[in-house]
Amino acid sequence: MKVIQHTAKTLHNALVSNSHDLVQIYDKYTKEEKLLLEDGYRAGQTGSLFQPITVHSDSDWISAHPEEPQDFQSFYRDRHRKIPSASCNTVYIQTIGSFGEAGVDTDQYVEWLRDYCQAFFHGLSVKSLPAVSVSDTQCSFRVNSNSHNLQILTGDLLQFLRRKKPKDAFCIIGITMIDLYPKDSWNFVFGQASLSEGMGVFSFARYDDNFNSKCYAGRLTKQLQPKQGDYSVFEGYYTPPITSMLLLRSCKTMTHEIGHMFGIRHCQWLNCIMQGSNHLEESDRRPLDLCPICLHKLHVSLGFDIADRYKALLSWMEEGQSQTSGTETASAHHPALHFPKLTQSFHSSKLWLRSCLDKLGKD
Repeated sequence: MKVIQHTAKTLHNALVSNSHDLVQIYDKYTKEEKLLLEDGYRAGQTGSLFQPITVHSDSDWISAHPEEPQDFQSFYRDRHRKIPSASCNTVYIQTIGSFGEAGVDTDQYVEWLRDYCQAFFHGLSVKSLPAVSVSDTQCSFRVNSNSHNLQILTGDLLQFLRRKKPKDAFCIIGITMIDLYPKDSWNFVFGQASLSEGMGVFSFARYDDNFNSKCYAGRLTKQLQPKQGDYSVFEGYYTPPITSMLLLRSCKTMTHEIGHMFGIRHCQWLNCIMQGSNHLEESDRRPLDLCPICLHKLHVSLGFDIADRYKALLSWMEEGQSQTSGTETASAHHPALHFPKLTQSFHSSKLWLRSCLDKLGKD
C-alpha cells in the first residue's frame, strides 16, 4: 500500500493558488470556513477531517490511469467548464428499465437519489423524469458471453438522452440496473458520458454483492440468444434488491459523475468522492463527500453556504431513516411513500458531517 502525502504548501497552492484574483475569491470565505478548508493541510494527522489518498495495488485508478492533477486554478481557468445559468439550472435523472425488488418501491429509491443529489449540489434544482422501459430507448443489447447477463449499449442510450434532454437542463443523467457495454469488443463499462453535451448514463448492476458469483440471479441460460428488437427478454428480468449499501454506492456514483459535468476532474490531492476508481473495492474506499480543493471548485460554481450544504446532507441521512426495529416511517413531504430510508451504511458519513459542522461552529 502506498500513501500519497502532499505537503501543506502543495495543498495550499492547489486550494488557493498564487494568482491575485483567485486569492481574492478564496478570501471571501469566513474565518471558520477557511479553518475547515485548510484542515486538509493536516490530512492524516490526529483530529483531521481529511485523509491522504492510499493506493492499494497497481490496479487502482491512479496507478492504472496517470492524469495531470487539477488544482483550483486550472479548474477555474478552464474555458470549457460548465456553469449553471438562469436558463439551464436543473439536473434531470432518467431511470431506464426496472428498479428494485421486494420492499422498496422504484419511485421511493429514485426519490432518495434525487433528494441526495439536491443536498449535495446545494442550490441546484434536481428533478426526476418519468421512468422509461428499455424498449422505449430502442437500444441495442446483448447477452455477455462471459457473465451471461443482459447488457445494453451506452451509445444508443446517450442518443436517447440527447433527444429527451429538456431545454432548461444543466445535465441529464440516465441510470439503470442493467449492465452496460460501450462496444462489442468491451466486456462491460460502469458508465459513459459526454461532458460537452451534459449527459451521461450509468449502471448500478455491478453494485450487487452477488454479481460476480455463479448464483447471480441475473445470469441467463447459455442457450438463450434473444434477437435484436425483441425486448420481451427484459420483462421480469432480475434487478438487485435495494439495500443500504447499494443506496450508498448509487449516491457515490451519481454525485461523482455529475461532479464531472461541472468540469471537476479526478481528484489526486486527498481522499475524495472525485477520486477515480477502477473497481468496486476502490470505489467503496472513497468517502462520500468532497475534499477541500474539490469543495472549493463546486462552491465557486454554485455559491452555496458550506454549513447549509452540510446540514442538508445530514438532514437527508437522518430524515425517515430505518430503525433497528424495522419500524416503517413516512416522509412528511411524501406521505404516500412508507419505506424507511436505508441509511445504515451512511453512519460514518453522518459522524463526519457533524464534525465538519462543529468545525464551522454550526453544530
